[in-house]
Amino acid sequence: MRVVIGEDQILFREGLRRVLIDAGFEVLAEAGDADDLIRKVSAHRPDIVVTDVRMPPGHADDGLQAARIIRQRHPEIAVLVLSQYVATRPALELISESAEGVGYLLKDRVRDLDQFVDAVRRVAGGGSALDPEIVSRLLGRPQRGALDELTPREREVLGLMAEGHSNQGIAALLVVTEDAIEKHVGGILRKLDIGPAAGTNRRVTAVLVYLRGRAAASG
Repeated sequence: MRVVIGEDQILFREGLRRVLIDAGFEVLAEAGDADDLIRKVSAHRPDIVVTDVRMPPGHADDGLQAARIIRQRHPEIAVLVLSQYVATRPALELISESAEGVGYLLKDRVRDLDQFVDAVRRVAGGGSALDPEIVSRLLGRPQRGALDELTPREREVLGLMAEGHSNQGIAALLVVTEDAIEKHVGGILRKLDIGPAAGTNRRVTAVLVYLRGRAAASG
């Protein structure tokens, strides 16, 4: 898979490049500011962009805004945003239109190389990856709307889906059978009224409903 990296800190950028190359990714280009990132993505058309939230020129959320622009201009390109701090609102803003091919992780996750590389692959493949810390904060907020109908176990499963785990991975984490997880997922899709028309992206649609519900609960 082909990657463009957006990171203004040279040492961290070099670390990202090395990790991705060692994992078999092809790093097409690197950018140190948001404007350059947008230009290089348009020129190289990678499979995925891995970028920091804070970048020049504004040193605020320029990287996040660049990711949103990239998604608007090139919806086929996946984006994985890295942040130094837990921030639920930026995550919700990024995934407000589609959770497919989108990830938002804390930079500390890069220390767990296997977990990080798995997240990059998952997002590049059209899945989602929301940091467990962000999911934990969202889960702790009041429930509202269709999510009220979910059982505590179904909300737990949906939260793990939001992190990007497969049914097999969720079963392992909860120490239950994969068949049990499939039943929970079926119940979640039914209660959220996500029918077969959503195709193969029904899980991603469920995650998006979940995130929008959390945003409404916090509004």
